[in-house]
Amino acid sequence: MTDPEYLDAGGVVPDVTDETATPAPIRIDVWSDIACPWCYIGKRNLENGLAAAAQDEDAPRVEITYHSFELSPDTPVDFDGSSADFLAQHKGVTREQAQQMNERVAQIAKDQAGLHYRFDLQQHTNTVKAHELVHFAKQHGKQLEMKERLLSAYFVEGRHVGRIDELVELAGSVGLDEAAARDALENDEFLPAVRQDQAQARAYGINGVPFFVIDGQYGVSGAQPAEAFTQVARQVWAEHRAAAL
Repeated sequence: MTDPEYLDAGGVVPDVTDETATPAPIRIDVWSDIACPWCYIGKRNLENGLAAAAQDEDAPRVEITYHSFELSPDTPVDFDGSSADFLAQHKGVTREQAQQMNERVAQIAKDQAGLHYRFDLQQHTNTVKAHELVHFAKQHGKQLEMKERLLSAYFVEGRHVGRIDELVELAGSVGLDEAAARDALENDEFLPAVRQDQAQARAYGINGVPFFVIDGQYGVSGAQPAEAFTQVARQVWAEHRAAAL
């Protein structure tokens, strides 16, 4: 693991040199897509890496926020074909090659992150409404739960995360008000927030996900191993400690 890349994109760095000398939490902003298999792996590796750092005597405090990124915004809500068909079309490979790619990713997901992908059940779809739902959940203090629920629904359970009816049911499963969720999705209430996330990604120069931005300064690209996230958390927390002295 190399040192995190420095982001020169006008990120705002929290002021941790207040009079209390108490370090501010590390802020981790994550750009990802519901339909990105590496994003779920990266999410779980991040969580496992932070859990290891949490065992330290001087454990880092961390705040995580998820942001929207659409890998294939032109995907229809109801894609006619299998996961392998979708991958073959978008990668310009044969269906057999696409199947092999899925099998490889599924094995990595299992070995690295303990995730059991079911590409045979997967229903490819447009993810913009799922991203809107994540923003709705954030407003109600349930963003992390909603993000996890959507990824599990898509990659493990074969649920359709592009239809409003299905998304409303998933919202209810994490304790969100289903009527309010339906109203927000049907009226595109959080579509501007999705577009703002995408604009910020462009400002940072992010063109692939998952991408992790630490304190608006450092960028970590890809589904890094859990140990890499442990290292980054400890390094940045030491910087917070030093700045608070």
